[in-house]
Amino acid sequence: MAVSTFLDRMAAIGVDIEVRQMDDTTHTAVEAATALGTTVAAIVKSLLFVAGGEPLLVLASGPNRVDTRLLAAIVGGEVSMADAKSVKAVTGYSIGGVPPIGHPEALRTIIDEDLLVLPVVWAAAGSASAVFGIEPHRLAELSGATVARVS
Repeated sequence: MAVSTFLDRMAAIGVDIEVRQMDDTTHTAVEAATALGTTVAAIVKSLLFVAGGEPLLVLASGPNRVDTRLLAAIVGGEVSMADAKSVKAVTGYSIGGVPPIGHPEALRTIIDEDLLVLPVVWAAAGSASAVFGIEPHRLAELSGATVARVS
């Protein structure tokens, strides 16, 4: 159901996405990379933070650990990780299946500059076993993201 919601949201904005349903879970970046036969760096982690009481989505390259001090400098205030309940409420998806785009409301988004050096990146498409590939500059455009170093 979450995958079809994601696809419906993409269709509503005129974006054609090809979702791949994986036999194995893609809940973590390592699992996703293994299932896709790609590098962990090509996996987009969609991570929700709270900045100044507002949601902040960070699209990070698989091996990178997001530094909240760097985020705080970018947004000009304190940043903390959102809890699982908030992730579901804000994005409409559960952790492990959160896509980088296609949320109920537009989210302030930061994309990891490390993703932009790759020809294709892979992200969750609404569930822990569904992914889609996309050119990272197109992902930045669709998400309205600010490009920054996040780790």
